[in-house]
Amino acid sequence: MGIKMWNQMIVVVGMLMCLASAALAEQGTATFYKQPYTPSACFGQQDNGVLIAGASDQIWNARKACTRYRVKCIGGANTAPHPCKDGTSVDVKIVDYCQSCNGTINLSDVAFSKIASLEAGKIRVEYDRI
Repeated sequence: MGIKMWNQMIVVVGMLMCLASAALAEQGTATFYKQPYTPSACFGQQDNGVLIAGASDQIWNARKACTRYRVKCIGGANTAPHPCKDGTSVDVKIVDYCQSCNGTINLSDVAFSKIASLEAGKIRVEYDRI
């Protein structure tokens, strides 16, 4: 097999992996909360920065959600027009359990503002464990 054919195969495999990753993204909604960000159900009093989130029952799974997720705004969940910052995503660490939040993921206000306008309050999102 020639080098050119090998390189083409590598490109095709890479493209397929990217498509598979996009296809695995879950969809839900996101809301936000403001400081204080501690204590948290995953890490107690540990400071995990500001790019953090709480997980609802939908993804909590007995603390298995206490890891990193990539979250992308895909649309509004209410009447706010065009809340998303197009083409952006944010990587967050799930640090807390959010039993009473109104979304799948409850982002810190800092994380939410990276992908959407805070004025939206609630957005539709795609999220992946990373």
